[in-house]
This record gives sequence, C-alpha cells and structure tokens, in this order.
Amino acid sequence: MKGQPDVKDLTMDTGVQQMLEKAREEGIETAFDRAAKMTQCGFGSQGVCCRLCLEGPCRIAPKGKGPQRGVCGADADTIVARNLYQHVMQGTSSHVEHAREIVHALIETIEGHAPYQIQGTDKLKCLAQGLGIDIEGKEINQLVKEVTAKALEDFQKQHGTLNWLKLKSHEKNFQNWEALNLLPENAHAEIAKSLARTVMGADSDPANLLMGTVKLSLVDGFAGLHMSTDLQDVMFGTPRAVKAQYRLGVIKKDMVNIAVHGHVPLLAEKVVEWAGKLEGEAPKVGAQGINIVGVCCSGNELLMRKGVNVATNYASQEMPIITGALDAMVVDIQCIMPGLQQVAQCYHTELITTIPYSKISGATHIEFSTEKADEAAREIVMRAISNFTKRDPNKISIPEEITEAYAGFSVEQIVEALSAVNKSDPLKPLVDSIASGSILGAVAIVGCTNPRRKQDKYNVELVMELIKNNVLVVATGCSAHSLGKFGLLSPDGLKYCGEGLRGVLTAVGQANGLPALPPALHMGSCVDNSRIADLLSALAGYLNVGVKDLPVAGSCPETHHPKALAIGTYFLASGVDVHVGVNPQVTGSELVTNVLTAAKEDFPITTDALFGGKIIYEEDSVKAAELIIERIKMKRKALGI
Repeated sequence: MKGQPDVKDLTMDTGVQQMLEKAREEGIETAFDRAAKMTQCGFGSQGVCCRLCLEGPCRIAPKGKGPQRGVCGADADTIVARNLYQHVMQGTSSHVEHAREIVHALIETIEGHAPYQIQGTDKLKCLAQGLGIDIEGKEINQLVKEVTAKALEDFQKQHGTLNWLKLKSHEKNFQNWEALNLLPENAHAEIAKSLARTVMGADSDPANLLMGTVKLSLVDGFAGLHMSTDLQDVMFGTPRAVKAQYRLGVIKKDMVNIAVHGHVPLLAEKVVEWAGKLEGEAPKVGAQGINIVGVCCSGNELLMRKGVNVATNYASQEMPIITGALDAMVVDIQCIMPGLQQVAQCYHTELITTIPYSKISGATHIEFSTEKADEAAREIVMRAISNFTKRDPNKISIPEEITEAYAGFSVEQIVEALSAVNKSDPLKPLVDSIASGSILGAVAIVGCTNPRRKQDKYNVELVMELIKNNVLVVATGCSAHSLGKFGLLSPDGLKYCGEGLRGVLTAVGQANGLPALPPALHMGSCVDNSRIADLLSALAGYLNVGVKDLPVAGSCPETHHPKALAIGTYFLASGVDVHVGVNPQVTGSELVTNVLTAAKEDFPITTDALFGGKIIYEEDSVKAAELIIERIKMKRKALGI
C-alpha cells in the first residue's frame, strides 16, 4: 500500500520487519499501520482536553490564543493535574487487582479449592516475620492464612496505613510521607477516593491533585507491585538465574505453538504444566511436541521462573500470529490489543480470552478461575493441538533469528551472586565498586514499547550509552524484552561496556562459574519493579542514607501505558529520578511541568525538593543518557564519592 512508512523505520527487530512485510502483502493491518495513520491531538498530547462531564468536551488553547478555562471554570493547571491523576488511578487499579487475585489464589490453595502448591516457603516465612507474625511451630498453611489476612487488611482497613507499606518502605521515605500526610489507609478506598476527587466539580486545586496522585502511587507501589511480587514468589517460588531465548525464531514450525500473553501468572503457569502433561497428544496430529512462548509480562513471569522462551514484546504482539504457525494465543488482562482478533481471523490461530471482565469481541472465551484452573488450561492446550491441523502451509513464514539471554535476577539471586565474592558481607562488593567508580551508578530500564516510536530503538540505544559509561543496568517489563532481543541480557553484551563495569560483571560472573554476568540484569515483569525498590532500600540501609541519596535513576524510553505513570510516580515519591522518552501529556500546564521536572530553579514546590526525585523528559536516547548521568554524578558528589 502506498504511503506506508518503511518497516525499517518502525522497528529494530528484523524478524518483526519481516512479519510486517508479510502482513502488508496479505492485506493485514497492524498496530504499526494504525499508529502511522493516527493524527495525534495537540490538545490531548498536552493534557489540556477535559471530558469529565457533558458541559464539554473542553479544550484549553495553547499559548493563550483561545479559551483559557473550561465551561465550569477549570484552568489548564487543574485539567492537566486531574488527567495525570486519572492516568495514575488506571495504572494503580490494574496492579492492585493483580495483587488481589494472587491473595485469593493463595487462600483458595490452602483451603483445597485451587490446584496449586505453595513453592516459596522461605519467602513466606520472611514475609510473615516482617509482618509481625510469630512463625514458631506453625504449618505452612497456617502461615499463608495469616499472611493473606494481613494482605486483605490492605484492601479494607479504615485506620492506620498499608501493612505492605510498613513492611517494605525505607524508613526515611516512610517518615517523609508521614510528615506530608501521604500514607494511604487502604487500596480500594484510595482508588475510590481518586474517582470521587476527579469528577466534575470536586477537587480543582492542582497542587492538591498532584499530592493526591503521589499518595495513590504509594498504593500502586505497595498494595500493587510489592504485594503482587511477594505473594507470587510465595506461590510459585522466587526466581533464580535461567538461560533462555528471544525473538520470533522461538516459534517452531513442527510443533504446536501456544503464546501466553498478559500479566497475571496464575493461568500461564497452568498452561505450561498442561503442555507438559499433554505432550503425548501432539504426535497424534503430526506435531513433534508442544512449544510455549511468552509475550509481554506473562512472558516475563514464565521466563523468570521456568526459562520459557520469549517471542516478542508489546508493540509487535500481533507478529507471532502473522508467522502462520501460532496455534493459539491465550490472554488474561492488561496490554492486550483488541486488534489481535482482527489479525487472528486471517489465520488459523485461535485467540482465547480467559478473564470474565476482559473479553475481546470475536475471540474464543474459556473462563478461568483458580478453582477450575486445570480444566481451563487443559482445554486451551487441547484446542491448540487441534488447531495444528488447520494450518495453511502457504501462510507459514517464521523469522530465523534467535538470541540467547539470561534472566531470573531477583534480589535474592543478585545477593547470592554477590555472596560468591564476599560471603559474610554480600553487598560490600557492589558498594565498593560504586565507591571506586568502577560502577558509576545504576539505572532501571522499565516499561513498554510504543507503536508510535521505532520499536526497541530507544530502549537499546539508552542502555548502550549507559553501559558505555559504566552505569549498571537492571531491567523489567517489555523494555527488558527489547534488551534481550539485542544481546544485552547476555555476557556477549559486555563488549559494549566501559572497562570498569565490564571488570565488575566479569569478576562476579566468574565467581559464580559463568564467563560474566550480562550488562543488563533482567529482574522481571512490570510488578517486579518492586524488586528494584527492594534492592535500593537494601543499599540505602547498608549505607545509612536515603534512597534519594543513591546515584540511581529509572527510565521508560518507550512507555505507553498508565501503569508506567503510576510506577514512575511511586519511584519519584521514593526519591528516584525518572526519565520518560514519550510525551507524558502534562506540558499544557506550566505548574504541573515545573512541579514534576524542577525546570525552574526558583519554583516554590517540586517533587525534587519534596522527595528527591524528578521527571526527566527527553526523547533522544543519547541526550537522555547524558542528563541521567549528570544527575548520577551530582548524587555521587553529594555522597563524597
């Protein structure tokens, strides 16, 4: 079709480029095509469009050349702050619901109503002790009962603050949030309150709205991220280092291929289990076996714990279907494009939704519940096996590229690796390397890929620039997948590192029987950003400083989802600088922009002044790396190193 951008301008991934060409030849529209057609609204991109009531929609004209207030009288500052609050609310509710699902799954498991086993008993005991529960002489089921009771309190208590916030927050951060009256009482109340505050005619003070946004982000951080990760580790075990493969080449022509896509691992784990149990059914339809591949954060969860290979990340989630060799794509919730079904209906692939409140028109729906997890997973695998016979050989084309990668770097695994260098004081080798300058600092690359930006380019470019300057990188989410596809989760990527960083990663790797550690450490899915927060708290505690004092930062170069804004705000509140490479849609308000970015030194109140972290908005990856490194050096200087 004429007027379409060159596929090389849409993605770095040559396999995805190949599939985009195939899709165009077959007349199939993808997310990349839709992004190219879409005209971005100038009002919406600045956050100055309001659709909260039927008086509007109202739009504030930029540069003062038109209406400066909505019909109700709300100005740009109020509208932008309110819109940001709602974005963070959407992200927070996604993560909190994720956590709630895991809590109930654990309860149903110990009650004998769900076919799971508690695999992370050490993590369970550690959590119980941290929550003030006496563990002496208690059976595992009793500990699960008491820990989940504490978790449920975080959805319903009317006084005090979140148990998980008290359990996981750094002491200096807790004291700061308490002084600013930002400690949330319970997760559901704060989400409901955010809805109440942002309806037409409610809270219209932009400063108050921004503080409400920060408070809500603490719900995301503790009742969402931390609780989800901790309790998933209890259910499925804490991840350990694994070796796996990336890119579309992990799809196998001679096997039944099932892609698992979404975020909550309850179903994905069962699909892997039943693929193993039903392996003998595959030869009956002419297949050599059953091959599970991951997409997005379900892919991260299975990669971290099972070593399951990853096909691709968010922006290119349609591409496994376009290979013509995917027999089923099973999805749960979050980051799932409705357009998947439009693509699937052009092939034999069956798109299977599983969550009652997250359906896609035209897709097969197999209801998933923890009680019937085995039945649902078995049916999904059997349907995929049956679909193998429906393939059109003329439509099969699988890119050949495969990249090896290491993942599974939970905090526990990182500490264990460091223990091989210094058993009695594991954090000391890392701290000494930072103090000496061998490691300049650390940056977490998190978030997404966005069809509006060249896929993987900005994630990869930023990391290449950082590691060249001896900055240690940890990664989560679809950003981690970007790095995996291009060799940065492999020791082979050390050739791009500065001498100091390369030396440290080689020494730690060899102490653990490996040639080296990779230049970027894969720490998990989006909710596993809590692992990064735990690592920062441990380092700050070791040095007896605040998290805000550490020479670290976070970055979302290609973000697209409100969840990333919620996570980013949580890290801002924790004292961590956060870079974003995609317009955060706040530039229509000078007040909001200055509060978040501290762009004006004389501005009275900023997140940098209140918490020690600010937003760095820069689309160019090299420039972004320079700005991040500048802040890291500033914090090093303040520490006297």
